[in-house]
Formats: sequence, structure tokens, C-alpha cells
Amino acid sequence: MQEYIDFLSRHPMLSAAWVGLLAAVVFMTVKSLFSKVKNIPAAEAVRMINKEDAVVVDVRGDDEFRKGHIANAIHLPLSEIKNNELSALEKHKDAPIIVVCNAGMSSVQAAQMLVSAGFGHVFSLQGGMTDWKAANLLVVRKKR
Repeated sequence: MQEYIDFLSRHPMLSAAWVGLLAAVVFMTVKSLFSKVKNIPAAEAVRMINKEDAVVVDVRGDDEFRKGHIANAIHLPLSEIKNNELSALEKHKDAPIIVVCNAGMSSVQAAQMLVSAGFGHVFSLQGGMTDWKAANLLVVRKKR
């Protein structure tokens, strides 16, 4: 125990960084456990699209969407979701919705906004389009 106290007293910045990281990990873990939005891997997304008629919502920008997206995805940029412009999704309110971005970070934020707007079954694609492409799953390109 004395070794730990010596280390803490000799390295206060390193110790503070470690405590901060530990607190962040605990906070994010607890937050994800109680969140209504669940991250799902690409394989689960494919199953939901095929078996449960899940709707894919792509929140990336126009250029990124044009370069490649999941087949039949609805393009609804994050800015439109923030402005509560959800008319394209109103008829899918009761269907499972899978939100997709580049790396899986923006999609969580967008999914939480959709839950707040009254959508019941909202999921975020873990790893976003990066993991989708890495799994060699179908990507379609929008013609200019």
C-alpha cells in the first residue's frame, strides 16, 4: 500500500489523469446501460433490415452520402434532425430505426434526438459506415 501512496505523491499529474480516465469510463458505461439507444454491430443491423424491416437513416453530409451508403437508406443530415425536420421519418415512427454516420459517434447523438422526438425503437450502427465497409457489406452510390 505504501508503494501506491509513494507513486501518487511523486506523480500527481499522472495520478490525476488516471483518476479522470477511470471516472470517464465508469460514467460512459453507466450512461450506456441506461440509454434508450443501443449500439448494434453490422451483422445485427443486417438481420434487423432483413427480418424486421428496419429503416436505415444516414446522418452524414451530402457528399459522404453520395460516395456510398447502405441500400435504401434515408438521407437525413444531422442538422435536419437538430432542427426537428423529421417529416421523412414520420411514417416509420413504429419501425426499428438504425442511425448511421461515419464512425458511430454522431449517430448516437442523432438517435437520442429521435428518441426524444417520440421514435420508439432507435439503434445506432456501431462503428458506422467504417465498420460496415470493413465487413464488406453492400454499399450503393448515388448518381450525381
